[in-house]
Formats: sequence, C-alpha cells, structure tokens
Amino acid sequence: METAGNRPGGRQQAAGSMSSKVQSKGLKAKDQPAPAPESPPPPEANAEAIHFLNSLSQEELQMLFFSETLAMVSKTGEPQGELTIEVQSGKHEDNTGTMLPCALVHAFSRGFVDKMLCGNSLLGYLTWNLEIVEQHSQEFIKFHILPMEQKTSLLKQGDQLAMTRSIKEGEEVRNEVTFFPWHSTAGFISQAANLLLLRVMAWRQMVPSNARFLALDMEGKFCYSTYKALGSQTIQVGRQQADAFIVEQTVHSVEGIPFSCQFYLLSDGHLAKRVQVGSPGCCIITKMPVLREEDEIEPRPVFEKKPLAWEEDIELHSRFLERKVRRGCPQPGVPIPAPPGPPSPRINPKVKDLSSYRPPGTRCQLPILTDLRIPTNCV
Repeated sequence: METAGNRPGGRQQAAGSMSSKVQSKGLKAKDQPAPAPESPPPPEANAEAIHFLNSLSQEELQMLFFSETLAMVSKTGEPQGELTIEVQSGKHEDNTGTMLPCALVHAFSRGFVDKMLCGNSLLGYLTWNLEIVEQHSQEFIKFHILPMEQKTSLLKQGDQLAMTRSIKEGEEVRNEVTFFPWHSTAGFISQAANLLLLRVMAWRQMVPSNARFLALDMEGKFCYSTYKALGSQTIQVGRQQADAFIVEQTVHSVEGIPFSCQFYLLSDGHLAKRVQVGSPGCCIITKMPVLREEDEIEPRPVFEKKPLAWEEDIELHSRFLERKVRRGCPQPGVPIPAPPGPPSPRINPKVKDLSSYRPPGTRCQLPILTDLRIPTNCV
C-alpha cells in the first residue's frame, strides 16, 4: 500500500487528504449512508424442547408405527383428494457403510385446490430422538399460467446438515445449496419428524409447556416452531364417536406471516382431522380405526417353594414302591426272606447206605447223629 511519503508531491497530497478528512468529519450523520443492520443471531431451541426430545425412546416410537389415510375435502364437504401417512421401521446407511435401524416416515397427498391439481410427497429417515438423517420432499401446484414445483433434500453429512432446494416456476429453475453446522440444528423438527412428534403428543395426551423447537420456513430458513394444546373435542366418524386431542402447531417465519395448522388426534396417535388455518379445505378420516392401547406388562409370577409330601400322593408313592422293588427292597408288610445257606453237598446216587457216607474232603466218618455224643476219631 502506497503512503504519502512514498509518492511524488506527497506533502501536498497529504495536506489535501487531511483537509478532506476534516471536511468529511464536518458532514452530518444524516448525509452518511446508513450502516447495514446486523443480522439477528440464529434461532435456538430452548431447554424444554430438547428435554422432550431426549425423553423419547425406541419402544415408545415403535408403538406409533402404523399407516393411515385421510380424505381431502372442501369447505362444502366435497372430496378433493387423499392423504396417506405411513410410519414404519427402516434402516439407513451411515458414513461408514453400517446399516442402522431408524424410523421411516412416508407421506403422500394428491388432490385439487380451487380446481387446480396439487400434491406433495415426503420420505424421511429419523433417529429415535427424531433427529433428521435424510429427508426428501416434493410439492407442486399446477397453476394455469405458471406451474410451480419445489424439491428439498436434507442430508446429515458429518458435523453439518446439507440442504438442497430446487424451485421451478414455469421454465425457470433455481437451485440453492446451504450448509448448517450440526450443533445449530439441536431441536430441529423436520416435516417427517413433525408427523411422528404429533403422534407422541397424542399418545402422552400432553404438549411440552413453553417448548420452542426449530423448523424451516417457506424460504428455507431456520425459525421457531411451537405447539399448543387446545383441549379435547368429541368427533363423529360414521356411527362412532371418539375424543380427539387438539394440537396447534405454529411456524413463526422470519420474514413472512406465521403458518398454523390444527391437528385432531385420537388417543393412539391416529390423525382424525387436519385443518390449515386460513385454508378452505381440510383432511378428515372416513372410517374409525381400531384404537390401540398400551400393553400392560404383567409381573412374572412368583412360585413359593413348598415341601413335597410324596407319601400322601398316591401316584408318587406307587412309583416309589415300584423303584424299591426293582432294586430288591421288600415292600412294607412283606416278611424279609432268610438268606440262602451254603449249597448242600451232592450225594453220589450209587451210595445207598447213608450211615457210612462221608463227603469228599473229610478225614473222619461221621455217624448218624442218633445221640449227642461227639465222635473222638475226627482229626
């Protein structure tokens, strides 16, 4: 950078510069261009919202896995289309190639608004705390003059969240790519997470008090999202009635007006009615679903150890006696036989005079004991 001392005629230029500086100081503030306003800090979810998301569990969310279909009707009750929401178990591949279990949310709608075809589709992968892993959404409306279509993709990439938006108006296409630091997305409720979060609130029959979540507005900017319980209302579906828990969600856009929707939820999380504030139509169920109830886990039965009185049991006693007999033990009441004596000597059939018979191996002849005298000729 050149200075006044390094240029020819530096003193004169320096003097001129000094005067100009003095004159510029004399200018009033209103003649100065207004400084650009400082951008506000990015919104952050509060502790109540973070605590509510951390209280979720895989077991609780899996009880809310089901599909449902609602009819889109006009303010006069005429059918305009159909909305289908399905939540199920899924798997997603992480950066290391490992397949991890997750919650898979798929929603699809197609119908007419003021005789113009419109629709949207949504596919999202969520963790068990409703953190976004990946989401793809598409919405369109076939205006007669300028059809519009918008595609948005969200993808977690390491320590950041990548958002890709493609907006098509007629033949003009505009693409945008934005990256958000991952730590700034704490408490972010995506479109897919919102559908599952509403089921949790219906299941618990409560909305976290003063909770302030994050959401994306229509311009793709982070803003606050709040939920408010509006009480309960009995709704009629065919010939059946049921109590609906009403939750109102409001997305507080940074630049636009707030966007609110009211959800009428049954006790097990089924969506009975959806009303967009300011919209002439709504979505309602046409058939009452079979409401699910929480499975009560009964405690394991405890069996006390009791003494076994086998003598009183006829069958056990009979088996005991049978085993005893097989082992050579006499039954009770039966006399014990005398043990067998030594084998009697075998007598030669040719010997007829038993009085003079002497068994082999004896050295004396034993007379027949006709008296009690002991012979003395035995050695």
